Amino acid sequence: MTPRSDEFDTASATLAADGWCLIDHLLSPMQTLALADECHALHDAQRLTPAHVGSGRVRSLLRGDSTLWFEPDALSDAQQVFSDRIDVLRIALNQNLLLGLVDEESHYAMYTPGADYARHLDRLHGNDARVISAVFYLNDAWLDAEGGALRLHLADLSHRDIYPRSGTLLLFLSAQFEHEVLPATRNRMSVACWLRQRPMMGD
Repeated sequence: MTPRSDEFDTASATLAADGWCLIDHLLSPMQTLALADECHALHDAQRLTPAHVGSGRVRSLLRGDSTLWFEPDALSDAQQVFSDRIDVLRIALNQNLLLGLVDEESHYAMYTPGADYARHLDRLHGNDARVISAVFYLNDAWLDAEGGALRLHLADLSHRDIYPRSGTLLLFLSAQFEHEVLPATRNRMSVACWLRQRPMMGD
C-alpha cells in the first residue's frame, strides 16, 4: 500500500471528537492473514505465554489471554509490515492532532474459548507514556454469536461492543476509556499496540 498524506484524516477527526474510532483496510487481506497464521503457529508452538498486568508484570486472574511481545530489532516479515503501517498512522495522528507520539509497542494476544479480560484502563500506574491504544483483529469470518467483543465503556455510561473481525483496527485514548474483553466460543487473535509519548510522569 502506498501511504497517502490524507488517508487517516477521517480517523483523526473522529478520534479528536469521540476519543475512539475504527479503521478498516490498515493492511491487505493477505497481510492480515500472514499475521493470523503467525500468531496461530506461535500459539501452537507454545511461544505465547500467560499475560501479566501492570508495570510490574504481575500474573492476575483479571485476564486470561496469552501474549508474545514484538521485538523491534527482530521483527518477522509480517510484523514488519504491520509496524510500518502503524508508523504511518502514528505520523498522521501527530500531524493532525499534535499528540507527540514517538514510538509504539505491540504484542500478539490469543484468547482461547472462555478466556476474558476484566474491565481496566491501559495506562500504567505512574507512567503516562501510552496515549493511543490500538487493537488489530485477525479473526476470519467472525460471527457476533461467537462473542469475544471488546466492550468499550463510554463517558455517558453506555458501552460499545466491537467484535474482533479480521482487518478491523480499533483506536482509543488509553487514559480515557475503560474496556474489557468478553469471552468467546473460539480462539480470538489480535495484535495489541500502544502509541506512546515520552513519559512526563515519574514512576
